[in-house]
Amino acid sequence: MSGWVLALDLGGTKVEAALVDESGALLPGSRFRSPTGRESTSEQLAASVDTVVRQSLGTLPGGGELLGAGIGSAGPITVATGLVSPLNLPSWRDYPLLEHVRALLPGIPVTLRMDGECITLAEHWVGAAQGSQNLMGMVVSTGIGGGLILGGRAIAGPTGNAGHIGHLEVGGYDDPCACGGTGCVEAIASGPKTTAWAQKQGWSGSTGEDLATSYSAGDPIAIAAVTRSGTAIGQAIASATALVDLELVAIGGGFSHVSPDLFDLIRRAIDERAAFPFVTKVRVIPSALSGDGPLIGAAALIHRSSLVS
Repeated sequence: MSGWVLALDLGGTKVEAALVDESGALLPGSRFRSPTGRESTSEQLAASVDTVVRQSLGTLPGGGELLGAGIGSAGPITVATGLVSPLNLPSWRDYPLLEHVRALLPGIPVTLRMDGECITLAEHWVGAAQGSQNLMGMVVSTGIGGGLILGGRAIAGPTGNAGHIGHLEVGGYDDPCACGGTGCVEAIASGPKTTAWAQKQGWSGSTGEDLATSYSAGDPIAIAAVTRSGTAIGQAIASATALVDLELVAIGGGFSHVSPDLFDLIRRAIDERAAFPFVTKVRVIPSALSGDGPLIGAAALIHRSSLVS
């Protein structure tokens, strides 16, 4: 008999579900997605969750056991009560997502954590961070999120939002953030914010993919925009490393692929802290999990529950 975990990943543009086995592999044919989005109503978001959960459950192999369900959600969250308030989904504020999923899976254990923590668990389990005991996983996409493993244990914090690096403010920027801060790395360096900044400088494209093409072609505005993004991310990582002494940061998400140069730009900003070797020692590497990381990490909440605080 095989043991499967239903993994659910809720983000600003989509919600996905899949079945994941004890080795961290997704069951072929079990992955489904449904749209979310800033304009979605609460009822539409709930219906999207219901749809992907039921579709994935419908692929459970005969004789397979459902061990539990893991939920990774964009933050902020309130882990003690299972509530989610994703910044880019304004119709869900203190929404009881944990109880919602439990109602779909009566008698099945369900665990909720922030998506950044799930990404980090995935990288630690089967990704680029295997063997590291002090690391941060990051997503650079529609938003910017992160999570921490310190001393070999996933750190959620009292509310579940530890590692939320996207809302760390970095110096030299005045970009307003939806969280109420100014100069948050998400407000500067996420895909939509980077493309919006480029458009204000006169660039004519509209998407992160367009920006990648323009950067590759040597467009000076695209180069300036990606440089700005990489510098801000590097400053944030340097600050986080100064705080918790990170060994490694693994970065995934769609906008992290805008150019291979992005990682050089991040590294350059970190290396400016040359007087602090304990900061500049941190390794920054691409995720090894492509788009599967959030779902693998959500499944790790059950399969690797001994690491979850």
